[in-house]
Amino acid sequence: MEQANLIQGIRAILPGRDCAGMGGCGYATCDLCAAAIAAGEPANRCPACSQEEVNAILALTGGEAVPARDEKAFLQCSGSAAGKARLKTAASCEAAVKSGFLPEECAYGCVGAGSCVEACTFGALSVADGTVTVDRDKCNGCGACEKACVQHLFRMVPAKATNFVPCANQDPEDRAIRLCGYSCIGCGDCAEACPQEAISIVDNRAVIDYDKCVGCVSCTVSCRKKIIVDTYHDLTQVKPTVSFVRCRGGWYNHEVYSKAGATTCRDAVKMDLPDHCTFGCAGFGDCVEACRFDALSIVQGTAQVDPDKCVGCTACVHVCPQELPVIVPYKGAKMVPCASQDDPEKRRGLCWVCCTGCGDCADNCPDGLIHMENGRAVIDPAPCEDCNICSYVCSYGVVTARAMPEFVYLQSKALAAQKGGAAK
Repeated sequence: MEQANLIQGIRAILPGRDCAGMGGCGYATCDLCAAAIAAGEPANRCPACSQEEVNAILALTGGEAVPARDEKAFLQCSGSAAGKARLKTAASCEAAVKSGFLPEECAYGCVGAGSCVEACTFGALSVADGTVTVDRDKCNGCGACEKACVQHLFRMVPAKATNFVPCANQDPEDRAIRLCGYSCIGCGDCAEACPQEAISIVDNRAVIDYDKCVGCVSCTVSCRKKIIVDTYHDLTQVKPTVSFVRCRGGWYNHEVYSKAGATTCRDAVKMDLPDHCTFGCAGFGDCVEACRFDALSIVQGTAQVDPDKCVGCTACVHVCPQELPVIVPYKGAKMVPCASQDDPEKRRGLCWVCCTGCGDCADNCPDGLIHMENGRAVIDPAPCEDCNICSYVCSYGVVTARAMPEFVYLQSKALAAQKGGAAK
């Protein structure tokens, strides 16, 4: 076949849309890519080609059989800490980044101006209110978004991949964990758990090697932030721990703070106001906003956790200025929803659902798992046998019983698959 006709034949097979000169083939146009393949480049040079298209090109060139690249775009950011609300209307993502980030913003995240959407000629990307979404059915892995993103947030991953780390933050743990509930903190738990050694920690964040990854759920279970996205399994079921809010009487506090003009929990606790519990829930929902699993809600001015939705990611723990949420075993236990350090007499005058500090529960716990701290009861939930004695002797009915859900087989199997693990 004449070279010109060969180029024309290859060009007719290619997907047909120049990727704004930013496609993964490395050429400015599909015509140039077709010419390169005709001159001896692999038949899968265009990453947007399906296996059928690659085979059709091979039928023309007679070259060595190669598999299609079969990749999809994945955006390594799920949060809003990069200032989307402020920067999403910028002329371009490059302009937004050049304008600079505020001290409380993530300098590595998506700014939401949508330059990647403009670069995608296949309509696989969309942006709404600063949030970029990838339509995996439309994405053919051309790679234009990867080159268009000034923050280098897009990664081309195998279409069959199921586990992803939606974070590109490179800050140390103490800063990353304050900035965003979706942030990877680089703890390495996932890398240690992976039986295939497919995860490594690079620049304070987890990176998956998809040549090694087999799609097991070990990293998802072991991730203490529960940010590793797993498209096969329900994260609300695969969990060892959940959050518990140590307050159930925040309605009066919320009313006091609201009348004083507070709109966030962080603003509220800075106010020097009389006649309210300074240790209780402010009820403005900073934790609700941080929770990406819709597991928290404000009910009568008090944060409440839905244990069926909570995955124990700790986002609420780190945003609450009162340090009221704590992480407890998913298996169920007795807990005391009170964190007040006021004198018990003053405490009783402010809240009728507080712990009165009588000590009856501590005196009667058969396993010695309850102690008094600042005049209130504190229960060690991990070894708790849920015997109900503390609930029976509590005259105020403060001790809260959590349901004992059944452990999920998938979780046990995944834990056993971790390096050094064994099925129980």
